[in-house]
Amino acid sequence: MTAIKHALQRDIFTPNDERLLSIVNVCKAGKKKRNCFLCATVTTERPVQVNVVKVKKSDKGDFYKRQTAWVLRDLAVVDAKDAIKESPEFDLHFDKVYKWVASSVAEKNTFISCIWKLNQRYIRKKIDFINVSSQLLEESVPSGENQHVTGGDEEALDEYQELNAREEQDIEIMMEGCEYAISNAEAFADKLSRELQVLDGANIQSIMASEKQVNILMKLLDEALKEVDQIEMKLSSYEEMLQSVKEQMDQISESNHLIHLSNTNNLKLLSEIEFLVNHMDLAKGHIKALQEGDLSSSRGIEACTNAADALLQCMNVALQPGHEKLDAVRQQQQRFSELRELFARRLASHLNNVFVQQFIKLESSRPYYLSLAGHDQSSTLAQHSIELTLPNHHPFHRDLLRFAKLMEWLKNTDYGKYEGLTKNYMDYLSRLYEREIRDFFEVVKIKMTGATKEGKKFATLPRKESAVKQETESLHGSSGKLTGSTSSLNKLSVQGSGNRRSQSSSLLDMGNMSASDLDVADRTKFDKIFEQVLSELEPLCLAEQDFISKFFKLQQHLSIPGTPMSDAEETDGGTLSRMHGTGGPQSISSENHMIRQMMTKIFRCVELELNNLIALGDKIDSFNSLYMLVKMSHHVWTAQNVDPTSFLSTTLGNVLVTVKRNFDKCISNQIKQMEEVKISKKSKVGILPFVAEFEEFAALAESIFKNAERRGDLDKAYLKLIRGVFANVEKVANESQKTPRDVVMMENFHHIFATLSRLKISCLEAEKKEAKQKYTDHLQSYVIYSLGQPLEKLNHFFEGVEARVAQGVREEEVSYQLAFNKQELRKVIKEYPGKEVKKGLDNLYKKVDKHLCEEENLLQVVWHSMQEEFIRQYKHFEGLIARCYPGSGITMEFTIQDILDYFSSIAQSH
Repeated sequence: MTAIKHALQRDIFTPNDERLLSIVNVCKAGKKKRNCFLCATVTTERPVQVNVVKVKKSDKGDFYKRQTAWVLRDLAVVDAKDAIKESPEFDLHFDKVYKWVASSVAEKNTFISCIWKLNQRYIRKKIDFINVSSQLLEESVPSGENQHVTGGDEEALDEYQELNAREEQDIEIMMEGCEYAISNAEAFADKLSRELQVLDGANIQSIMASEKQVNILMKLLDEALKEVDQIEMKLSSYEEMLQSVKEQMDQISESNHLIHLSNTNNLKLLSEIEFLVNHMDLAKGHIKALQEGDLSSSRGIEACTNAADALLQCMNVALQPGHEKLDAVRQQQQRFSELRELFARRLASHLNNVFVQQFIKLESSRPYYLSLAGHDQSSTLAQHSIELTLPNHHPFHRDLLRFAKLMEWLKNTDYGKYEGLTKNYMDYLSRLYEREIRDFFEVVKIKMTGATKEGKKFATLPRKESAVKQETESLHGSSGKLTGSTSSLNKLSVQGSGNRRSQSSSLLDMGNMSASDLDVADRTKFDKIFEQVLSELEPLCLAEQDFISKFFKLQQHLSIPGTPMSDAEETDGGTLSRMHGTGGPQSISSENHMIRQMMTKIFRCVELELNNLIALGDKIDSFNSLYMLVKMSHHVWTAQNVDPTSFLSTTLGNVLVTVKRNFDKCISNQIKQMEEVKISKKSKVGILPFVAEFEEFAALAESIFKNAERRGDLDKAYLKLIRGVFANVEKVANESQKTPRDVVMMENFHHIFATLSRLKISCLEAEKKEAKQKYTDHLQSYVIYSLGQPLEKLNHFFEGVEARVAQGVREEEVSYQLAFNKQELRKVIKEYPGKEVKKGLDNLYKKVDKHLCEEENLLQVVWHSMQEEFIRQYKHFEGLIARCYPGSGITMEFTIQDILDYFSSIAQSH
């Protein structure tokens, strides 16, 4: 091993300015044994760097090579596997764990000991040595084979001690004083030795000269000790004299402590008595107010409020432990409880009376609504053109709000009576609001239907769905406004239309009405009435909700989403008590829930009446669903911005769902009625009614939904309707017998394209392009089909010419074919003089005129297209003559200018 170490030092480490300190022969654990050496080295230059180097023999086996090196400061753990039992295995934890097996235990221990010493000397971050014997870390490397290799170096490392800065400075100064300090070291050493001897002699003489002063100092110390003994004796005599005084002072101090303790207890007792007297004594004026205070006057209410607050403060005073055991305290608390119970009964009874009186007062002064049922049957609607307003409850709220603080006191002191008042208020107000709102909606329905006698009868009928339906239908039948025009009945009929609806504004019915029947004023009137209804209901609900919050002292805030009140949820007193099972005041969230419950109980008829009104509006005119959707959406959006979980927001949201269903049903009905269209076999089709009606629907919808929140719903409806229109136009065109299919498609898609271009509906841009393409395609198809081959024999002749050319005959040689020579060509051309051509075109114009309708005015467009097609055929024939019969001088008997004149004169003559 010594020879290997010297070889490694010479060949590997000396060239790298490193010194080898320890070596161990190892192989990797668990693998095929391939020996290598782990070496502990230090650099010869400062700062010193300690490395662990893995050295491996070359494949040829004639020299060693350096394979891997690790810096010792990166070593985290040295694991010797077992501190008691000798084992050649050990682990080194660098960036990963390296497992080794040494060739002998002695080499392993020597290497670990060297690593420990290097760590102690050079590395600040100490390495963890685990499963290593403590003796191995404390002792030096054992003697043996490696002792002379590593021991001397380690001892030299241990004995070496660097000079500090002061020592280096002193040596430099001393060497500067001697010129030969560096050149002649022995002479310099002799000089230092002589100077040291001189200094030693001087020190001895100085010690001998100071002996006399030492003796004098010792004598002075002896005298000082004698003085100290005398002072201690005097202090002892003074202490005996003061002992008797100390006993007397102790007695005086004990007496003073007892006096102070007595005074402290008296002060605390006085403080407790003052506390109880000041906090548990209710003024006589307050007691009188609670027992006899006038709750009908503002001054009496204020006095009772102050007295109730004072009583509550006395009852809620924070007593110290033991106070409740005092008889006076118990008697006072009993008296307070009796006063509280007495005043709570008085307050609850008075407020109940106020509720009843207000209910009776408002019932006795019911406004004009109920009087409508008692009018003379001959009165007209003009006599009832009263303003639609709901009664204002502000005076009632203002009177009750004077008791708001007392209600808060009652809520905090006697929740049972507070809950009873809440229930009574809901019972009285729900009946009152139900009557007022029902009367209000009766007048609204009369105004909407625009009826006279039937309108008054409708207002007095029981509110049953079948009866309402029957009366509504009778109202519609007698209104006299929507009697369908018979001008277009000869064009189409609707399957299953035995009983025509009187005022349904479906797309098909609109086609059966004259312009006067489409009473825009009625729709505008309905829109204004519906907006008035919502505008009256919103402030009424908001004012009542604000009053409930202030009067019953319930917190209003935005509740957590996901906890809305269901429609069927009970709102009676039992439900309110379940919200606070202990009978005490609720949390803020439950109070917010209680507001919604009270509002639902009080205005329980609002949603039903709105749904009935929506059903009536939809029955009067299905297009009213458009107005209602826009108005209701806006009011829902406004209510949700204020409080998305409030009663008003929830109710309007539920009604909006119904309106949206009616709107979807209206669109579905239009599509269904398109599909049920049957065309007449005896008359031409023209512009289909549902195509014209889509134009009217879109124009109306665009005016209604301008800047509306629910524009997306209209866009979806547009897409459904336009696809239905497209499909049913094609269906009708396929079924048409009198009018050609291309004419039906051309005219209707031209109308659709014109409508979409005028209205500029962004969501239907693709459909507009499709309509234009269909119109163009069918126009071209109809022109080609109708024009056909006006010069039939000439066309057949040239078809034969083209067939010969296609077979390989050269164009200039076609004239040599027997069937297609010049004489045959002249014979065919003579059969088509200008007069005959014009006559054929005149018959064609009459035929086209019969096919096309007057509404779309496409006759001139079609005639111009036919002119262009005829000229195209003419030019084609002339081209064939020029190419196949060159130099023959053969020409048609009419020119292009003649064709233009023919078409122009025919169009002007008709």
